[in-house]
Amino acid sequence: MTTIILLFVAGVMLLAAEIFTPGGVLGVAGAVAMFAGCVMAFSEFGPMGGGVAVVAAAALLGLTLYLELVWLPKSRLGRGLVVQSASDAVSQPPVADEAAIKGKTAEAATTLAPSGYVLVEGRRYEAFCQSGHAGKGETLRVVGLDNFRVIVTKS
Repeated sequence: MTTIILLFVAGVMLLAAEIFTPGGVLGVAGAVAMFAGCVMAFSEFGPMGGGVAVVAAAALLGLTLYLELVWLPKSRLGRGLVVQSASDAVSQPPVADEAAIKGKTAEAATTLAPSGYVLVEGRRYEAFCQSGHAGKGETLRVVGLDNFRVIVTKS
């Protein structure tokens, strides 16, 4: 009986420790410990004792999950573990407005072979040159927009 209780306690402690060291190893070890406790209860006490052990294991698992997923995030300790701030930065520059830049002249900021960067009214955009190769500093004309880049051609 003591071994079964120790396996259940160890299982719950390993499942709880999984919150602080994510990766799945401690959670799997805790589940194996609780399963081993249930198997031992079936072998020592028969179907009735094993059934009680399964219900107890399920209750302990439910209580542990409730404490970890509902109570802990609201506690002072949990708020210290979770990042609460958000970043409003973007990783990509904004896509150009087609109506605002179509037909305008662009200067090749880099060599376009056929992709590179252009400057349109002082703003830098990723571009694709339909005419093929365009050297740095060459004057181009904006003819449209692709998904994330400006389509240019030689003037």
